[in-house]
Amino acid sequence: MTTTIDRRVRLALYERLLASGTMPGARDVATETGLPVADVEAAFERVTSIIPEPGEPSRIRMAKPFSAVPTPFEVESGGRHWWGNCIWDALGIAAIVNADAVVRCSCGDCDEPMTVEIRGGDVHGNGIVHFGTPARHWWDDIVYT
Repeated sequence: MTTTIDRRVRLALYERLLASGTMPGARDVATETGLPVADVEAAFERVTSIIPEPGEPSRIRMAKPFSAVPTPFEVESGGRHWWGNCIWDALGIAAIVNADAVVRCSCGDCDEPMTVEIRGGDVHGNGIVHFGTPARHWWDDIVYT
């Protein structure tokens, strides 16, 4: 039973996020699914791709690869905007949207503005992707990483 609820919650959350460009909360997802808010909040805790806001189980901090809070990695496609938690997540958002996209970010070294464009599935831009934390440690503190 919880597996079915978790799937419904995850699907409703991502569909609304993709359509609107904003992270839905537990009430929004409850309305979409017809589930009680408490069941949606419990699913937010169980689904590993969803990271609730610490101390606020009805709000989402991250729904991999999307961030609910502004970050230095803004993705724009089709008039909608999302934030990635890092450049890797921003490119993941562009792949999920499956359309041309622009990632606005900055150089991690000098903070100069940078733009990465995804056109026809190809990535265009100058720069180097650098991960300051090894991948095996990303989930040690995912909000910081």
